[in-house]
Amino acid sequence: MPRKTKCRRVGHIPRSNFFKPAGIPAYELEEIILKIEEAEALRLKDLVGLDQVDCAVEMGVSRTTFQRILVEARQKVADTLINSKMLVLEGGNYELVNDCRYHHHNRGRCAADVKNHTDEE
Repeated sequence: MPRKTKCRRVGHIPRSNFFKPAGIPAYELEEIILKIEEAEALRLKDLVGLDQVDCAVEMGVSRTTFQRILVEARQKVADTLINSKMLVLEGGNYELVNDCRYHHHNRGRCAADVKNHTDEE
């Protein structure tokens, strides 16, 4: 019996929940679902520029789990861009935390563990 998926720590929820190619109606596009924790992995690694060990610590997962999340996220984004699909950001198994270490607009320390979200809810 597989272990229950560990809740991933997420420090930022994107403002937009979907992206699509211009000029093509959404109903004509295939949807690719990017989980919130996958978006967080992209943010920490590719936008903030942390190494994988630090990213894994921030998300509360092992380095190998972080690597798997990141690879899946990059594959989904590449498929979306190359094949003109719609990227929908939703779902996952994550814990929204208010830990501002990697938010450029706030340099102070914040309380953690604000909200939990899982696909089962």
